[in-house]
Amino acid sequence: MSPYIPPLLAWLRAAGESTRLRLLALCAERDLSVSDLAMVIRQSEPRVSRHLKILSEAGLIERVRQGQWVHYQAAQDGASAGFVQGLLAQLDRSEGLFARDREWLKGKGEAPTAAAADSRLGRALRAFIGESHERVSSALVVGIDHPDLMAAAAGLAGECVALAGSRRAAQGTRSFAEREGVSCRVALRASGAPLSERELSRIGAPFDLIVLDRIAATADRLSAALAVTRAALKPGGRLWLFEQYESLEAPRAKVVEHPIGRIRRLLAEAGFACERLSPIEADGQHVLAATASAVKESNTRAA
Repeated sequence: MSPYIPPLLAWLRAAGESTRLRLLALCAERDLSVSDLAMVIRQSEPRVSRHLKILSEAGLIERVRQGQWVHYQAAQDGASAGFVQGLLAQLDRSEGLFARDREWLKGKGEAPTAAAADSRLGRALRAFIGESHERVSSALVVGIDHPDLMAAAAGLAGECVALAGSRRAAQGTRSFAEREGVSCRVALRASGAPLSERELSRIGAPFDLIVLDRIAATADRLSAALAVTRAALKPGGRLWLFEQYESLEAPRAKVVEHPIGRIRRLLAEAGFACERLSPIEADGQHVLAATASAVKESNTRAA
């Protein structure tokens, strides 16, 4: 049996982490789903769910069912509610990430990507891509977590399509594109569904350039998405890949494989030649960024 932990110590342990403090502040503003919260703080839903579980077990947030959906709100009653109110009263929510989070809540529910285009992470991603790429006829952006990537792809392509994972993300992306003068058609894909050849054929595959922007929660799903992407590229097509570092970790795997080594292997197995690969850390996010080219089928069979 676990030793008894005084409530105050449990509250401090739960709230004493930067991401969970942000989540707690957001849940105090209004009821939000896991998808909403993941979109705001720009982390994967599984990771956000783990943080929410810790906050919930400590009694700092509550689950609220709205129809078939579950939302989260800050504790409303009892000593834990008083602790939350006192803690949040000490925060200056007009600065830094807290200010950005609150702006998202005031922004008619638009995806935070539309407001975060000039973030440190966005600048780092633009620097990684650089300006050496040649123009292409068509580009596809799957997942729109970082609007800078969509803008860069659209700037190179005669025609650009962006696949958003939710209506809210699609709305925010269209607003961003209109405001920034980015020419890119925004389509909606089934939220959480694996990427499929049928879906990409429906929107105009094959493409010269495909951008995968944080679309996989696990390495297995990324492997499947890369296979579909390879099939949807024209001969000599290119891939830009941006994935959360933690989605490529496998803590229970029998053989330890570093995420950088894993992404190189997955690219090779899917028929890509990795040209550039780099970890990028900014704004509290750890992203693995890669560019690759499609290997000719004859070379793939020979390998």
